[in-house]
Amino acid sequence: MKRALCLRRFAAAACCTALLAARADGAKTFKVELQPGAMHEECLHVAKDEKRSYSWKSDVAVDFNIHFHREPEVFYPVKRSAMRGDGGTFIAKSGEDYCWMWTARDRKARLEGRID
Repeated sequence: MKRALCLRRFAAAACCTALLAARADGAKTFKVELQPGAMHEECLHVAKDEKRSYSWKSDVAVDFNIHFHREPEVFYPVKRSAMRGDGGTFIAKSGEDYCWMWTARDRKARLEGRID
């Protein structure tokens, strides 16, 4: 009886752990400090027509883009200057390894965000 109760508790705990992992699967969160002129990238493969929600904020204005490489060129589906935050849904027009990139301007920047 005691062993059966222990096994049920273990199974319930394993189930809850699996649910927590499933929620976190595919999401990227980040929190970084950039020195003036430095950049930070979060890169992941996005399939054609796949949607990725993202949001971020910074304590000072930074340059932001979403880009991918097809050597020798770089393509920028999203490119913005001097932003303190942004967010939305990115829909890939082609399957690529996309990078969300932030560049500090002339001041140190504290940056945090999430890509789902």
